[in-house]
Amino acid sequence: MVGVSPCPSTARFPHLAKGHQTGCSKTPQGTSAMLAFVKQGRETMRTAKLGPLGDVSRLTLGGGGIGQIWGETSRDEAIDTLHAAVEAGITVIDSAPMYGACEDNIGLAFEGRPPEHLKFTTKCAIGSPEAAKIGPGLAASVEASLKAMRLERVDLFFLHSNIHADDFVYAHGNDRRDQMGTSWSLYVNEVIPAFEQLKAQGKIGAWGITGIGVPTDVLRAIGHTPRPDAVQAIANLMDSAGALRRYAEPERAREIAATAKAAGCGVMGIRAVQAGALTLAVDRELRPNSPDNADYARAAPFRALCARWGRDPAYVAHRYALTMPNIDTLVLGVKNRTELAMCVAAEADGPYSADEMAEIDGLGLR
Repeated sequence: MVGVSPCPSTARFPHLAKGHQTGCSKTPQGTSAMLAFVKQGRETMRTAKLGPLGDVSRLTLGGGGIGQIWGETSRDEAIDTLHAAVEAGITVIDSAPMYGACEDNIGLAFEGRPPEHLKFTTKCAIGSPEAAKIGPGLAASVEASLKAMRLERVDLFFLHSNIHADDFVYAHGNDRRDQMGTSWSLYVNEVIPAFEQLKAQGKIGAWGITGIGVPTDVLRAIGHTPRPDAVQAIANLMDSAGALRRYAEPERAREIAATAKAAGCGVMGIRAVQAGALTLAVDRELRPNSPDNADYARAAPFRALCARWGRDPAYVAHRYALTMPNIDTLVLGVKNRTELAMCVAAEADGPYSADEMAEIDGLGLR
């Protein structure tokens, strides 16, 4: 069930209301969006239950943007964005060592004293090393993340590697299979016991998987016991993982989210704008043959629809993802307060109607 959590009034939005002095110079869109949010007379952000974490905000601040994975930003702006997210009612911060300076910025932002209600995640892309290295590798990774973020524990620890069958051959990049993927036998015999041990030690509160790998094996992991406490699942109007897809079988993003939800796992939606393909313009350089570039070209009808609606494509993409079933919280890839404010406005405006969702789906981009 969706509930509400406290969200501050105008006087408590200093980080969204002020123009920052580095990076993007000023954030007029952030200011206007937040003022519009407050003028609606709404001082709450919707919540939903995320597995064992209980009620969390419908928006999660992702670490990719503040770690400069999704385009350039400054350290000052990243820190201001972290503060602004909390002020706007966001209760979960999603991080990973692979997200550049993300974890260091979290440590700088909260200085080891984050608000008590705030929850943190991190990840480890352990791959497929020798079995004896899995447990120590996961433990070392979480310790390094805790040190960087200046925390004593994280609420969720995700396996950041793709899960695949022991004999699986990737359609693309199979030469890097052991670096980017964890075999099924290692997942069952080494990863899960290591996660459970970290829980028993109090280093993590729960564990999960990033459900962006081979769909058959992601679904297999959800059905296996012990099952993950949470799953990160693709949640965008194209059902596309873009450049993350290295397998040949069909995408099953919505099935993964639905299966995880039915199994009692918390579901975190990711890639709402599909790496920039569902925005006005991609804000970083991509290879000409990148699947993300191909998705951007394919999404031209979506941008035309947004123009007719008089809405920014990123706003529409986030609001669409928030309307999708089985998504408890949506992870944002924002890198500054301007982008954050647009996402907060999308959440504040509530779900799209069935007719609006049908018009978007009618573009045939899935």
